[in-house]
Amino acid sequence: MAQHCDLQIHINSQRTFFVNAKTISAYSGRLKKIIKQDERGTRTKNSVIEVNNFPGGPDGFELVLRFCYNKGHIPITALNVSLLHCCAVFLGMMDKVSTRNLCQQTETFLEGILEWPWKDIVVTLKSCETFLTYADTTGLLTKLICALLAKIAAHDDQNNSDINLQIASSSSSSSSPETIRFSSSSARTTPELMKQVVAKSSKSWWFYDLTLLSPSIIEKIVKGLGTFGLENNSIVLTRFLLHYLNTACQTPQSNRLDLQYPPSPGPGPSKVEYGGIADTAVYGVIEACKSSMSAFSCRGLFRVLRIVSTFGPSKECRLGLETLIGRMLDQATVDDLLVSGLFRGQQGVYDVNLVVRLIRVFVNGDGSSTPHDKMKKVGRLVDKYLREIAPDQNLKMSRFLGVAGSLPDSARDSFDGVYRAIDIFLKSHPSLSFEERSRLCRCLNYEKLSLEACKDLTKNPKIPPRIAVQALMCQHQEQQQQNSTEDSCCPMAKESPVQTPNSSTMSKYTQLMVYNGGGNYVIDAESMIPAKEEEEEDMKVNLQEMQWRVVELEKVCKQMKGQMSKMVRHPSSSASTPTRALPRLC
Repeated sequence: MAQHCDLQIHINSQRTFFVNAKTISAYSGRLKKIIKQDERGTRTKNSVIEVNNFPGGPDGFELVLRFCYNKGHIPITALNVSLLHCCAVFLGMMDKVSTRNLCQQTETFLEGILEWPWKDIVVTLKSCETFLTYADTTGLLTKLICALLAKIAAHDDQNNSDINLQIASSSSSSSSPETIRFSSSSARTTPELMKQVVAKSSKSWWFYDLTLLSPSIIEKIVKGLGTFGLENNSIVLTRFLLHYLNTACQTPQSNRLDLQYPPSPGPGPSKVEYGGIADTAVYGVIEACKSSMSAFSCRGLFRVLRIVSTFGPSKECRLGLETLIGRMLDQATVDDLLVSGLFRGQQGVYDVNLVVRLIRVFVNGDGSSTPHDKMKKVGRLVDKYLREIAPDQNLKMSRFLGVAGSLPDSARDSFDGVYRAIDIFLKSHPSLSFEERSRLCRCLNYEKLSLEACKDLTKNPKIPPRIAVQALMCQHQEQQQQNSTEDSCCPMAKESPVQTPNSSTMSKYTQLMVYNGGGNYVIDAESMIPAKEEEEEDMKVNLQEMQWRVVELEKVCKQMKGQMSKMVRHPSSSASTPTRALPRLC
């Protein structure tokens, strides 16, 4: 005989179910109590009962109705046991209401959880995501996490006496987690018993499967191990968290175990939910590097930085990670420094401020002086980085100058690389004013520019004329100092006057600036610096003059030696002998 529907149940303001009050109250103590209260009042046909915060929403209540209308029978699997158990607890479907009720059946099914295959445990944990808070309140989540950790511990240490493992004979591979079985005495295993085993685990077979779980469950697992936040001292757990975060960046909703249970519709979990996991991973990296600096390479630390920066780690974690990278900056490459700045809302393509902070850490060091060779290496690295970021049209000049001036002049043997970067920056920023272009060139050390770079600078129409004149004057002074140093080795060099740039020299250079009719001045570089043919001719003349001076000097030395020998042999006659004038070297 068909049962008539005399009751409406509205679940979570999402769906209304028409049910028979007698059938549903035969299994649910909570609904039975509500129905009795309505019967005492003036209940009309098809009256409505509002049920809010129901675990699993309408899908969970539909499973409960199948159980009730099927006379207390429903197939229980690893996929639906969590939902059925939470619904049974919520509706009060206990033994005192019915001899064979849903709560008792789910508890019986969960008693063998330590004998489940690895995949079923992960699937059951995954199914709890839509009603995670209620699963945690009932203690189901803790039980599932214990089983998961026990499985990991058992797989990595099958001889652990605390877990009382029994390896079942199976035709499958011995390395598979499904081959492991547990005795009933291990049902009370707690995370504390597995902590040491998991912390010392050297295998990562479980990394891939656990990326399926939500960040809330992963955080619960980490907290259960007592390694959350500052307490993280496990390198294995740290590597897993980094793997988990990296996977979340790429495919946050990936279904790696081919589940039949569909993920909840709508957007994935917010990145804010990953904040605690990101901080825990960074603390683990810092702790590992304290024990051994070789735990992570410089490139590995940059990879960690890229991963965790997506989830906005705390300021303390970020500073700690940047300190580790800054101390190893001489081992970095240009590709390592090209960290995207778009995810942090910066205007430029790259995170230039990060590189400036890393350079400051490297320069300041730990209080001791930085080795000269490492400083030179970082200088070359920074010059390459400047050329990479210079084409970015959104890069502000202040940030470009911040990178260029972050190193002392002693870190560079030549400023040619800085000039090349400035040239690229000027081409990609054609709207810079005269004052801005002048300010941009002030980061150059003209004394460390090569002759070729100086030539290119004077011919560059985007370089202000005053900058070009100043660079040429520095080149002239440097050349004169080199000449004077060479001539100081020769005693007769004092008769060669050394010209120093003065006001007349400045006037001479200034007169070479020609107004081009467009509001700017250009420099006739060809008249200031000789052409290639003229340079070669001047070089030949200089070589000939030097050779002539050397020959004349040798002759003078021979004459002086001859006169000295005569004076020693005939001291009386030497006084009356007129001294022949020595030839003058011009």
